Amino acid sequence: MKRLLLITICCCTTVLTGCNKLLDINSSHAVSEENFWNSHQDTRTALIGVYGLLRAAMADNNAWWMYGEFRKGDFVAIQRQDMKALIRNDLRAAYPLLEQLSNWRRFYAVINAANMFLEHVGEVKARDPKYSDENMRVDIAQMRCIRAYVYFFLVSVWGDVPLITASHDGEFANKARESKENVLAFVEKELVQSAADLPYKYSANDPQQSGSYYNETDTRWSGVLARKHTAYAILAHVAAWQGKYVDASVYAQFVLDNYSKGGSYYINTDELVNSNGFFKWKKDNHILAFNFDWGHVDATFSGHLEELTLAAPVVNKALPDIYVPKDTILSVFDRPSDERFSLDTLTGVPTSQRYFANFNSQIPIFNKIKVIQDGNTSDPSFRIYSSTIIITRLENIALLQAEALAVIGEQQRAIDLLNTIRDLRKIKRYDAAREGDLIDAVFRERRKELMGEGWRWFDLIRYNKIKQNDPAFMELIAKGGIYWPVAEDVIKQNPLITQNPYWQ
Repeated sequence: MKRLLLITICCCTTVLTGCNKLLDINSSHAVSEENFWNSHQDTRTALIGVYGLLRAAMADNNAWWMYGEFRKGDFVAIQRQDMKALIRNDLRAAYPLLEQLSNWRRFYAVINAANMFLEHVGEVKARDPKYSDENMRVDIAQMRCIRAYVYFFLVSVWGDVPLITASHDGEFANKARESKENVLAFVEKELVQSAADLPYKYSANDPQQSGSYYNETDTRWSGVLARKHTAYAILAHVAAWQGKYVDASVYAQFVLDNYSKGGSYYINTDELVNSNGFFKWKKDNHILAFNFDWGHVDATFSGHLEELTLAAPVVNKALPDIYVPKDTILSVFDRPSDERFSLDTLTGVPTSQRYFANFNSQIPIFNKIKVIQDGNTSDPSFRIYSSTIIITRLENIALLQAEALAVIGEQQRAIDLLNTIRDLRKIKRYDAAREGDLIDAVFRERRKELMGEGWRWFDLIRYNKIKQNDPAFMELIAKGGIYWPVAEDVIKQNPLITQNPYWQ
């Protein structure tokens, strides 16, 4: 226990200080690393630590949803003024939440930890004969994949960002922001190369990873680590973000052709919304996700969507922080028999409330995600959650592929994928004469299927780049208003970091 604590302190101290000279605080090493990077147990600790840092970065201040779901989205805030400012895109408003979210330090902590791993892993290989070439190759591929994903996320949120690929053991010179195009070129290269060495599963005798990975069974690693289709799924998102839809289609199709090798499958609506269903703990079906395993005492009161969306009668809380207004619900879920939510047009009574509870009250409760404790309790007195942060899943990739195919003109293939999701949710198949433009239909389906999963804002950006029929949004894109401002603390500590022009 003492050794584990020392290693944790050592790694976290080095990780958090490693990028500080570059970003925002003074660098110092509180603990020596001389006893680290000696055995394969050290690589395991360091590798899992990188995933842990990224999970913490996404959960802190509910960052995953703050960045991707709420800006100009479907949710509105009831009383919280900081969230009202975020939702209306007033990101320089004087609230601690917005200032903290403007700071990219926690994501560079992940990058620095990955850089350190890549720099030191060879030392373990030289010192520990139990650390095989295959094990090292798979570990390196994971770290390159995760680092690339973090850079993609940084670009999605801030645009141009510093590109740092070496830790220098914490001794950085100040570095300016790199163009988002150059960063994403690096991201794509890293993902393609790492994908070649990643398995579809761990401890499952995959050609890329034979035997027991770190002496654990496959259930230990289920949905926890980056895998081959994880890299290709991220590649599809990266290409779509850049408007490179031919590339996006190639990468997404790889996922759709191979998802079963990694244990993924299309989920029915009940599994999607049940408290002990898709969002509970870790699963092979999570293509990229960060879990809070109740069995590992990972459940928390914060860092989950439920903290913001649930209230009575689901939990003992008078009002949620945010909710989806009735008018929005009815305009979005406008198809009869939709299992996610639908309304009997004659009686006005909901025929399905899987996404929303308490619809007939003034404030409906978004309860699509509701993993209270271990997911097996409905006792409203407990407000501790263990839901997984899902970054992407199979249905997301299917609709992303439909988007790509619609843009490049492969209409029937796009329609088939759109209908795959509609069939799952028991709504009528796409009818061009009745519904109009196919791209619009695909994005409407993404809005329904992925509500509350952190994609609405990014979908709005891609949609408007494709359609270019909203002058106000196009102006926001042209002026860089789609990105976040950079925290003043970062700029003060590094004069080479400039503020995004829109927020100056």
